[in-house]
Amino acid sequence: MSFQSFQITALPRARFAPLFALTDAALAKRAIHRVTAEADHGYPCRISLEDARAGETLLLLNYQHLDIASPYAARHAIYLRETAPEARPAPGDIPPALSCRMLSLRGFDEAGMMQAAELAQGGDCGPILTALLARPDIAFVDLHNAAPGCFAARAYPCEATGH
Repeated sequence: MSFQSFQITALPRARFAPLFALTDAALAKRAIHRVTAEADHGYPCRISLEDARAGETLLLLNYQHLDIASPYAARHAIYLRETAPEARPAPGDIPPALSCRMLSLRGFDEAGMMQAAELAQGGDCGPILTALLARPDIAFVDLHNAAPGCFAARAYPCEATGH
């Protein structure tokens, strides 16, 4: 089922593209690791919003996903597939790397203060995203993989993304 009230966004490939050309030594100086996926699940890419396949190369790095002057400013480890196309989910769609995981949905206001938090199985989070983003005090929702806690993606009301 597709909900037209929210838009999930991926991280922009262009922001990270220069990192893929660096040597392992240069990456290490930035606390970034080049890794190879050992299975078809467990390596969710934040650019493609899909899991890497076994044998694919990824970067594992620390990313500041909530870069705002707030007590909730946050950063966490994320994976980026070296050959990932940038995902552009349609309004209301829940991408593959999110739909198969338990997610923590954290609703923030414009000042970066958390106003709500919910847990949901990824494939079932559409109604929760819709309800959270319908609230006047919530500007966006950050989605995190619930068990490891890492940032997965961000959702906005469709009006905020031009949809």
